[in-house]
Amino acid sequence: MSLNHGNPRNTLSELSAKAQYALLALIELAGHPDPKNPLTINEISARQLIPERYLEQIFTLLRRGGVLQSQRGARGGYTLSKEPWQITVLEVITLVEGDRRNRMLGASWTVEQEMIHEIWQQASTAFQTALSQHTLQDLCQRRDIRKQNNPMYYI
Repeated sequence: MSLNHGNPRNTLSELSAKAQYALLALIELAGHPDPKNPLTINEISARQLIPERYLEQIFTLLRRGGVLQSQRGARGGYTLSKEPWQITVLEVITLVEGDRRNRMLGASWTVEQEMIHEIWQQASTAFQTALSQHTLQDLCQRRDIRKQNNPMYYI
């Protein structure tokens, strides 16, 4: 068995489709020019190529977690319930994936299991620290910079 340690795609903590879709949808909402005018799931789904039913499930979690608010009716849709700079990547991932900190082994661990758990906890803490330092606003700013540096030309 060979592990490709140099491949960034071969990591222990890969981003799930659910977390990626949640972040893409929230970036779409954060970058919406009129935050008072809600976006529908259909609009977000079409712009970010996210399956609508899946996005509905994700938005239910984000709404319950206090990141989104929904508006019913003909002009209904979703808006952020906080400013983009107040929503961290860690918060979004925790809401859609759940808190994974206490999902390891049983009560009677071997010495080897304890060692593995300690290393895993160190990695998890570093991972969570990195994710908590980035907000939706940061992601929107990075997107805008990349779009300026790599303009698309249409013919």
